[in-house]
Amino acid sequence: MANASGLFTPSVPKLKLRVRPLTGIHRFEGFSAKVFCLGTNEGADKHASTVSPSQSRMPRLVSKGCKLVGCGSAVPTRQISNDELSKIVDTNDEWISVRTGIRNRRVLTGGDNLTSLAAEAAKKALEMAKVDPDDLDLILMCTSTPEDLFGSAPQIQKQLGCKTNPLSYDITAACSGFVLGLISAACHIRGGGFKNVLVIGADALSRYVDWTDRGTCILFGDAAGAVVVQACNSEEDGLFGFDLHSNGDGQRHLNAAIREKETNSAVDSNGSVPGFPPKQSSYSCIQMNGKEVFRFAVKYVPQSIEYALEKAGLPASSIDWLLLHQANQRIIDAVATRLELPSERVISNLANYGNTSAASIPLALDEAVRSGKVKPGQTIATAGFGAGLTWGSAIVRWG
Repeated sequence: MANASGLFTPSVPKLKLRVRPLTGIHRFEGFSAKVFCLGTNEGADKHASTVSPSQSRMPRLVSKGCKLVGCGSAVPTRQISNDELSKIVDTNDEWISVRTGIRNRRVLTGGDNLTSLAAEAAKKALEMAKVDPDDLDLILMCTSTPEDLFGSAPQIQKQLGCKTNPLSYDITAACSGFVLGLISAACHIRGGGFKNVLVIGADALSRYVDWTDRGTCILFGDAAGAVVVQACNSEEDGLFGFDLHSNGDGQRHLNAAIREKETNSAVDSNGSVPGFPPKQSSYSCIQMNGKEVFRFAVKYVPQSIEYALEKAGLPASSIDWLLLHQANQRIIDAVATRLELPSERVISNLANYGNTSAASIPLALDEAVRSGKVKPGQTIATAGFGAGLTWGSAIVRWG
């Protein structure tokens, strides 16, 4: 629904937080970590007291936690600076850096491909986590630019050499993809008994950029990042709370919609079957209303983080690091100001890579961990936001 400013207003449910002691079950966003693994029949509660444990149809209680134990990243070798970009489009370094904070970006060229980049990031994450590829239960490839219409995750599984054939599939949610992948991994662990889940965020948006449009081409770069999410006991749980939303009304502000080709190279029916065969299609270049996306992000991203903190029962002062999707430095600064977090507690590598979509959060995390900035046991508030429109946040502990 649009408000007076013209910005869509998603419907966000009013929170009714109930804080109560936890009996060995760690809190988990929006619902208890008590996971029921067996189906229940109506009236089971009524008869439970008269049925022996071996006969009971009551669900079995599972108390599982999950933690982040490894990370990795990979970027293309080809770097494009603002000065280089100004040679092909009407712009300059000052114009770009002042408005976005971006100075360089990496772009896939030549024989490079996104799947190999993602596999490289995954291998580094597995090495840090000391997890063998054959011990993986699930691979989640968070991308909106797969190299196969049917998904890239199985090809990453192949490149990792997994002999156990773990389930592998793609998650398409653009710049929110990694956060959704992280929560999906937790749900598989808590509710499905999975032990090791590899979550990869990787995108090559340079392939869908109109390089004559200075409003969008200055923003995007290509990269891959990965984390290993591992099952643990409830006392070690490292996912404290999360908050997820989407609103299709905002699709008009950021999209890369499908379009029909002008001519049809498919078989010609000579008009014998009207309207058939359909014209072949492809995706358009990225279309974005920057002002509306900016207004959306600075309003709803800090709100989402506040909801996640409230659900986790934690104050904003408990945050050691703020790690947002790296879209625009002004958005990052505005969210930090809203949460009253000083700049020295904000992770940003936007200047070097631009907006790498689903890769931006794990890429920045990997650099921060390997540089010693983020240490085991520290709490991170992270949030993704973008096309869909989708947005979400998670409060996690590293290590």
